[in-house]
Amino acid sequence: MSWGFLRDLLSGVNKYSTGIGRIWIAVVFIFRLLVYIVAAENIWKYEHDEFECNIKQPGCENVCFDHFFPVSHIRLWALQLIMVSTPSLLVVFHVAYRENREKHHNQKLYKSPGEIDGGLLYTYLISLILKTGFEIVFLVLFYKLYNGFKVPRLVKCDIRPCPNTVDCYISKPTEKMIFLYFLVTTSCLCIVLNLSELSYLIFKYSIKCYLKRVIKNRQGSKSDCHKSEIISHNRPAAAGAVPKQLPVLASEHTR
Repeated sequence: MSWGFLRDLLSGVNKYSTGIGRIWIAVVFIFRLLVYIVAAENIWKYEHDEFECNIKQPGCENVCFDHFFPVSHIRLWALQLIMVSTPSLLVVFHVAYRENREKHHNQKLYKSPGEIDGGLLYTYLISLILKTGFEIVFLVLFYKLYNGFKVPRLVKCDIRPCPNTVDCYISKPTEKMIFLYFLVTTSCLCIVLNLSELSYLIFKYSIKCYLKRVIKNRQGSKSDCHKSEIISHNRPAAAGAVPKQLPVLASEHTR
């Protein structure tokens, strides 16, 4: 399977990510994608052929293998890598939309199309929530499908067409369990990084909005003070003009 598209996707997203986001990309690329390609894929390559039961009843091994491994570990791992990386496309598409919008209007509409603010901020937050959700869903799926994060050496199967309870042996159980623990650890690390980045962005832009509101309120109070000073300055002049006209009115009244 070619993983070039995923590498290009992660490289493209790296330009628009925060510091924590770049660490997440490094973890996914080095500790998950490269480990999958270089080592893990070969360990599970012949898992069906190396699954053996102590009986030669036709169909018994196939049925038992399908019961204990409804989805291969390595294929589920590959699907997880694709799903947790796909939400990053939302950010790439949003930046591309901004760039095309500037070209269409032939003017500068943003400080930088890749700057995380406005609508792009919401897109980025949604992508983080989706990535975290996919990680949690796949961890739960791994646990439910295989009754925990362990690879047993021996499983007992009594499913038809097996005539009785038979013992089936899994190849390289210790090596597979080590890589499975590595998968779970890196997934948990990615969840922590996603939640950290989510909290960081929410806190950062909440403080930014709060400071803007405080500055705006101060500017509004200054303008109100300036208006009150102008009104108080004009009031004495108007009060001084009335007494000057009063004698004239009185003289006219006497006439």
